[in-house]
Amino acid sequence: MRTLGILAAALVLATRPGAGDTAGAEAPVLTLEAAKHVAASGLAEARKRGAGGAIAVVDAGGHLLCMERLDGTFPAASRVSVGKARTAALFQKPTRVFEEIVNTKGRVSMTALEDFTPLQGGVPIVLNGRVVGAIGVSGAASAQADDEIAVIAVESLQAAGPEPVTYLPSAKVSAAFAKGDVLLQARGYQVHASRRDKPGLAEIHLSETDIVHVLEGTATFVTGGTVVDGKETGPNEIRGAGIRGGTTHHLQKGDVVVVPKGTPHWFKQVDGAFLYYVVKVG
Repeated sequence: MRTLGILAAALVLATRPGAGDTAGAEAPVLTLEAAKHVAASGLAEARKRGAGGAIAVVDAGGHLLCMERLDGTFPAASRVSVGKARTAALFQKPTRVFEEIVNTKGRVSMTALEDFTPLQGGVPIVLNGRVVGAIGVSGAASAQADDEIAVIAVESLQAAGPEPVTYLPSAKVSAAFAKGDVLLQARGYQVHASRRDKPGLAEIHLSETDIVHVLEGTATFVTGGTVVDGKETGPNEIRGAGIRGGTTHHLQKGDVVVVPKGTPHWFKQVDGAFLYYVVKVG
């Protein structure tokens, strides 16, 4: 039986010289053994839940590395799981993000993109700030179960070794703030480079705590109270037109606000460009 140290070493993602990297820098690569570990962890979680499921793991280019399908899972689930994994790898975001965009913002034209499956259940595999591959899960008990199994499978690989140090150069950070994007998705947390130019919908994150640090601009931020016309827009996510009641905060540069999971919050007013970090923990 392998020791924990040997297991961690076997699951370490191999490295290779990366085009455009500085001299001597190496780009992480998802190994076949690591891909099999992710798929096996997903299967184990699906069995524990008594669910079916097809699980696909792809490399950074969206090429299939391994595939598993539990007995009794409908055949098309295999193809859908590959589509989810490929979408998460090539677009470098969880596919739940795209399903939410299509459902809440009406961007149905996105569904015409080639190799694009905007259904939750696809999650990138990230090492040292780079997407090295992705997992896609389809055919479990529900769409939410697909996504949860995929997240647990990815976290099982990250847990096999120490959390790496992530360096994000200023150019990448600036580019993320220019459009409002996810800077880092790691074990148990995410870091968002967020940007707002106008008010938004009221939100409730049922499984995540938001830690907000304001970098630039001012905004009126409401927490607590009751969400008006709240609707579930994704796994553990509720959106609504506004908030009734609650506490009003006037945010400015340097402010920090922590919004515990399950707490309604709403950017009621934004004055010009408003830039802020959000660390999501959950």
